[in-house]
Amino acid sequence: MIITVTMNPSVDILYPLEHLAIDSVNRCDQTNKSAGGKGLNVARVIKLMDKEVTATGILGGTIGDFIEKELKNRQISNEFLKTKHESRNCIAIFHEGKQTEILETGPTLSEVEEVGFLKKFDQLVDKANLITISGSLPAGINPFIYQKMIALANKKNVRVLLDCSGSVLKNTIYAKEKPYLIKPNQTELSQLLQKECSSNPKVLKAMLSSPIFSGIQWIVVSLGAEGAFIKVKDTYYTVMIPKIEAVNPVGSGDSVVAGLAVALEEKKETIEIIKTGMTTGILNTLEEKTGYIDCSKFEYYFNQIRVKKFVDNLF
Repeated sequence: MIITVTMNPSVDILYPLEHLAIDSVNRCDQTNKSAGGKGLNVARVIKLMDKEVTATGILGGTIGDFIEKELKNRQISNEFLKTKHESRNCIAIFHEGKQTEILETGPTLSEVEEVGFLKKFDQLVDKANLITISGSLPAGINPFIYQKMIALANKKNVRVLLDCSGSVLKNTIYAKEKPYLIKPNQTELSQLLQKECSSNPKVLKAMLSSPIFSGIQWIVVSLGAEGAFIKVKDTYYTVMIPKIEAVNPVGSGDSVVAGLAVALEEKKETIEIIKTGMTTGILNTLEEKTGYIDCSKFEYYFNQIRVKKFVDNLF
């Protein structure tokens, strides 16, 4: 079973508009509301791939009730720590090929709730073959909690795929206990190393060779329409994806994590793991719903992805 962690879940509200009028009224008749937060997007895609998954994290209030109800409707098992605090809404406005987001920060939680969740998480690790941890932390939670969770999982030899950003990602990378996989984009990679990042494979290889990544087995760098650059142990890969017409890119990174998690749990070969993750990311981009894929299209796009080992003799 795969456990997906969402510490700051939300109800994601999508407004597709032909044009966003600033300082004016915008009307929308195609609103879509879904259980959101990065880890819940991951859980939804894993379930669509017909794999066993349990979602966990901390939620509360009427928004929390909505999230639980939707997960139940989708037959996704969940074991959240409940809080009296209201969970959050996150709004995405898709307009003119662009995406504008309004993200609530969410509730402020206590040390008691943090301790309670870690106890629940430790119990869930016993049931897991693999764990994904995604997204931001709610206010009040120790910024080093992901380190504690990774340590608990590593102690039981359960691999952790981590997808977060900012100081939380930096703190976790510098910790003694390492995640099995991280998925920074170019901006996040630049912030980590305080260097300008490009899509040039030579530049990316030099950046991923930094000692700060020592002990992390997989590093997946998202390059958007240009594909990805990936380090697996001491081997580097360039990934090219087909050109597509994006319908809704929200949740595509989470779908990549879901595909990687499923293929890793199934013990696929490295290139097949990479292609599976990139395929699920593409499939999400083609759908209006967030964190959704049409598995009937999987093989078609899987066969169009090109993965090559990158060798730079200068290094």
